[in-house]
Amino acid sequence: MANTSKQNTGKAGEWAAHQHLEQLGFCVLHNNWRHGHAEVDIIASKNGVLHFVEVKTRRSQRFGYPEAQVNAAKLNKLKEAAEGFLYAYPQWINIQFDIVSVYQPVGQPPQILVIEDVF
Repeated sequence: MANTSKQNTGKAGEWAAHQHLEQLGFCVLHNNWRHGHAEVDIIASKNGVLHFVEVKTRRSQRFGYPEAQVNAAKLNKLKEAAEGFLYAYPQWINIQFDIVSVYQPVGQPPQILVIEDVF
């Protein structure tokens, strides 16, 4: 049952990130885009730049801030999925990788931090 709760938290965070990015003027093109075993949580565009976005959500800070959970292995998977996307859609020239950190304690509105161009 804990896994279901974790999945629900993740999905809620991804939806909050989606809405937040749209409020910031991003056009969300895809959610949960998969390439093999790799996945991009959100693919969006803004001002001619394609953004590959990893979303991390936490309900508490017991294990640190959400963005601290994005490690080198996760970034490599994000890059792998991005390569698959760009192979399928080669028209994109300007790209960047971003992290959206969603901290949402139960019963409170989310606190969202967008960290752009992480590598």
